[in-house]
Amino acid sequence: METSVEKRASWSGSVAFVLAAAASAIGLGNLWRFPYLAAQYGGGMFIAIYIVLVATLGFALMVTEIAIGRKTRQSQLTAYSHLHKGWGFIGVLGTVIPLLITPYYCVIGGWVLYYFKAYVHMAFTGANIMGEAAANSGEVFASFISAPFAPFGYGMIFIIACAAVITLGVKNGIEKSNLVMMPILFLMAIALSVYVVFLPGSGAGLRYYLVPNLDCFIAPDGSFSPALLGKTLLGAMGQMFYSLSLAMGIMVTYGSYTNKSDSIEKCVRRIEIFDTLIALIAGLMIIPVVYIFAVKTGTDVKEAMNAGPGLMFITLPKVFATLGAAGPWVGAGFFLLVIFAAATSAISLMEACVASVCDVMKIERMPATLFTVCLMMFFSTFSAIGYGPWADVKLFGMQFLDFFDFLTNSALMPVVAVATCVFVGWVLGPKSVIDECEAEGQTLTPKRAYSLMVKYFAPALLTMLLVSEVCRAMGIGGWKI
Repeated sequence: METSVEKRASWSGSVAFVLAAAASAIGLGNLWRFPYLAAQYGGGMFIAIYIVLVATLGFALMVTEIAIGRKTRQSQLTAYSHLHKGWGFIGVLGTVIPLLITPYYCVIGGWVLYYFKAYVHMAFTGANIMGEAAANSGEVFASFISAPFAPFGYGMIFIIACAAVITLGVKNGIEKSNLVMMPILFLMAIALSVYVVFLPGSGAGLRYYLVPNLDCFIAPDGSFSPALLGKTLLGAMGQMFYSLSLAMGIMVTYGSYTNKSDSIEKCVRRIEIFDTLIALIAGLMIIPVVYIFAVKTGTDVKEAMNAGPGLMFITLPKVFATLGAAGPWVGAGFFLLVIFAAATSAISLMEACVASVCDVMKIERMPATLFTVCLMMFFSTFSAIGYGPWADVKLFGMQFLDFFDFLTNSALMPVVAVATCVFVGWVLGPKSVIDECEAEGQTLTPKRAYSLMVKYFAPALLTMLLVSEVCRAMGIGGWKI
């Protein structure tokens, strides 16, 4: 059976693993959150801080998760208890995270499907459902997400499509789908970014994005502000954490499919390069056109950039409308790219859940996938109609989707990451991970740096992130990232 240690599925090689892990990391967070955070927090300065964090903290966390998966040949649900029965709670929490994220992530994936269909329709028919200059883009978005059935229906299509890939297995499903989707995603991202870079007036937007700007560290009285520096650091750390798919059980599960002969260090470095490159290209696609739009319409640039998720569904349609006849085609291409990015991440999230069901229930992939899909459909209902028929029902003052996002990304993920670092740093010892990385003659170059990071720096930084995220969500002390 595929779930046993002896016959557990595996990647065909390190390239397949890197593509799968990179596909997981490259998701919606790269395409809307990274660009607006970079624009808000000093452009090139934010990018530099982000890259340093990816190469240090992100590296240590990803190496740890992959090594745990490969060492135990288990999904995250059972991997930690396999190493130490007293620390199995990490695996339980790590399994709850993708179980809660996947349903609302697929609902957002359904939103993207709807927008892709809408832009294809506009491109071929000349219809303009967004109104003149996309003035009605906000109303169109609000009307769609508050509809009684449409968000649920599109979300179900997205879930079923991802499940179809999962049922085919690791090699025939996940691996082969990534071999198709990842090159297409990468080429489309480059094509769109090249198109944007050569638009008239894009130079000012590129400078706004790429040139380091220290103004984000300056207080209103003109003095240097350590608090603003801290916000920038924590903003970059939160983005890195979310973007690299850390503490979601994905890297533990994918690590369990890797071969002992694969170099974990080399794989992680390649994943980081892929993920960071796509994030940077996303900025090239989005920031210059939003900047051009802000200048043309007299909108405050920071206000246009700081639209959050609305940047994709409300602001960008206004931007596409300024491109004339090419706008619908650019919009359709952009949302197709987003579909691939969302699908690759959703597949990895769902695989983490399916692998856990396989390992704990000792059943084959097909029934495990069907069981998981039923759970996904049930939980997705809350997020799908949470802005419509159930709009008045709130948890701690938040809509269902917002609450699930806060619970997983702001609370559970940092907790799991801190617990993992304490477990590896002080219970198992860093040597256990280092030895796994150096199996069959492979090496882990920064051994001393890794040990210091996982024992001291990572727990401290992640605790700061947890506190800041909770304060931000609860509106404590005016903290906002």
